[in-house]
Amino acid sequence: MKTPQMQTWSGEFGKTYTERNRFASYEEYDRLYVERFGMHRSEMSALHLDQLPRDSRILEVGCNIGNQLFGLGHDGFESLYGVELQHDAVVAVHQERPELNVIQGSAFDIPFKDGFFDLVFTNNVLIHIAPNDLPNVMDEMVRVSRDYIWGSEYFAPEITEVPYRGHSSLLWKADYGQLFLDRFPELELVNWRELEYQDGSGLVDKMYLLRKRKS
Repeated sequence: MKTPQMQTWSGEFGKTYTERNRFASYEEYDRLYVERFGMHRSEMSALHLDQLPRDSRILEVGCNIGNQLFGLGHDGFESLYGVELQHDAVVAVHQERPELNVIQGSAFDIPFKDGFFDLVFTNNVLIHIAPNDLPNVMDEMVRVSRDYIWGSEYFAPEITEVPYRGHSSLLWKADYGQLFLDRFPELELVNWRELEYQDGSGLVDKMYLLRKRKS
């Protein structure tokens, strides 16, 4: 399966995105979050992951060059995996952050067995999946998670398309945590928080943690 969005992100547009998101140090990466949300990245993670054992097996879907995984490693998490569509981003991770287990692959067909991870997450990745394709990605995320789904995505009460860098059909705001809950009765909400951007743009991220109910 190759959607129009996948074609865009796997080409030059995706390569440019990768270059924009390189950071020289953890401090530079963290500064972005302080400027954007008024919080350190570790503080944001702790809102939901503070009680998660540091040896938990974690997968990021759409990890690009591994900034989020790198941040979790800084917080003490030890078993960090990523799936990324963009080839150059995967090569960069292998060269610059070999401690991360990142492979090239698609969110539509995550190459791991059922329940392999304790937690599966996205960070502003679902916003780039066309609404009609979202169920396929969500199904895969839930399939490979044993316990938790974690996410932080642009929030709107209803699915709303937003122009992105002069392109259409590349970004949608929505209540992604609620979309998971609506689709999967086996999931329950642990907690959530809205994070407002400090730049006056009016953008809000909703960060949510969901858990599979114990049978």
